[in-house]
Amino acid sequence: MQVNYWLGGLLEIKSNDLYRMKGVLAIDGFDRRFVFQGVHMLFEGMPDREWKEGEERRSRMVFIGRDLDEATIREGFEQCIVRRR
Repeated sequence: MQVNYWLGGLLEIKSNDLYRMKGVLAIDGFDRRFVFQGVHMLFEGMPDREWKEGEERRSRMVFIGRDLDEATIREGFEQCIVRRR
């Protein structure tokens, strides 16, 4: 899963400045939401409930810290997105 590599790299580089993170991910080909949370280098993620019928399958993340560059974080995550044609 590409997003694992991206999050791992982000943690490796910014763990001291990344106080808290949490989110819900819509993983391609996976019928359940994937939820994660972390504090500095501690990270936990697990499958959650199934997506409800009609519910928008959308990833959402929150990062709290210092000296976090939103554009860099957004760009890294966007490289993980599977685009449907």
